[in-house]
Amino acid sequence: MTRKFNIIICGAGFAGVSAAYFLTQHGLTDILIVDERDPLSLTSSHSTECYRNWWPDPQMLALINRSIDLMEGLADASNNVFKLNRRGYLYVSANLAKFDAMKARAEKISALGAGPLRIHTDADSSYLPLHPDGYKDSPTGADLLVGNRLIRSFFPCLTEDAALALHVRRAGWLDSVGMGMYLLEQAKKAGVKFEQAAVTGLDVENDSITGVHLGAETVSTRIFVNAAGPFFKKLGQMAGLELPVFTELHQKVAFRDHLKTIGRDLPLTIWDDPQSLDWSDDERSFLAEDDSTRWMLEPFPSGAHTRPDGGPDSPIALMLWEYAEHRMEPVLPLPLDENYPEIVLHGLGRMIPGLKKYYGHAPKPVQDGGWYTKTRENRPLVGPTPVNGYFLCGAVSGYGVMSACGVGDLLARHIAGAQLPAYASDFTLSRYADPAYQEILANWGESGQL
Repeated sequence: MTRKFNIIICGAGFAGVSAAYFLTQHGLTDILIVDERDPLSLTSSHSTECYRNWWPDPQMLALINRSIDLMEGLADASNNVFKLNRRGYLYVSANLAKFDAMKARAEKISALGAGPLRIHTDADSSYLPLHPDGYKDSPTGADLLVGNRLIRSFFPCLTEDAALALHVRRAGWLDSVGMGMYLLEQAKKAGVKFEQAAVTGLDVENDSITGVHLGAETVSTRIFVNAAGPFFKKLGQMAGLELPVFTELHQKVAFRDHLKTIGRDLPLTIWDDPQSLDWSDDERSFLAEDDSTRWMLEPFPSGAHTRPDGGPDSPIALMLWEYAEHRMEPVLPLPLDENYPEIVLHGLGRMIPGLKKYYGHAPKPVQDGGWYTKTRENRPLVGPTPVNGYFLCGAVSGYGVMSACGVGDLLARHIAGAQLPAYASDFTLSRYADPAYQEILANWGESGQL
């Protein structure tokens, strides 16, 4: 006898398990999640685990604010089992001349709904320091700290060149796999089932989903959700859909900071200036000898960032920097760049000078990464498609953790026929058929990606 489920979700990453959980919140049952790997074990398990409501795109800001609201509700309900904090994001610059531009950009994002902007100078003592743990009783918006003396009084590990620091407050990190497993456990309690299986094909009749091939078995369903992460595009092609997405490789390192150069109470801290790396004379000569390494002598963009990982006694710090685009088809294992750890260390040495003590003899880091699945404008795809019963819940790029609850909730509302938020149409596939949206795309500004 052919098995049948009301809803089948392909993908047990953040998007898939969140979709399952929020579908149960609308009373929907008979749901199966399928993934050929263990839940939360592909890109989801290699996340930086951070979140922020600091987006220049008003629709993304609305979605992420909703998502954070839901995360905080889950933290309340679970006694914060996944350790949500609100340490914030700290954007640091050595260029005091950027004050007007940084202030103007912050005012724009603040006006979109991120919360108020507060400006502090050396003579101003009204800045409220962060709470290392927890998420309650913390401000929203952002604080712009001006002057090195003020900045280093709160963040002493930073360079004496730091002139500006924008502290985004409704931001921080969490145990993301812990949150994902909490969502999955709650969904299972409501009857959701998980099976480790590969989707090998889809049955479409009269432009409607009728079945899903799990290996040699065909399982009947009326609703199919594509939450397949880096395989999102491939799964669309199985139903005759050409989804407008691509994948990028993003990497990170976990670094053992045994010299305690990175403050354990830091926010996620980002160097907001471009730079040239401070290689030694011998290193510069060596790099200049080969075309494959000569590019490392060129100027690098802004964006090197780090955060402490673990408790106050942990020596581990996460380090990241997307200094080059690696757009390619997803493959496993990941094609990691052997130069990445040394480049990121030198990039962060500009912001945290203590890291220079590791140059040439750093502890061997743990290097990993994942595939970001993205649309051109870096908005997700959530909602129905021209194939009846085929729904999208993906293209969540590098913001999968922070958007998971928001996209899961939005997807569930589409399927359940519940009231949709005002931003819903801006995340559906049909937006690309709208001439007005195409005109917006032609003049798209920044993507909001860190």
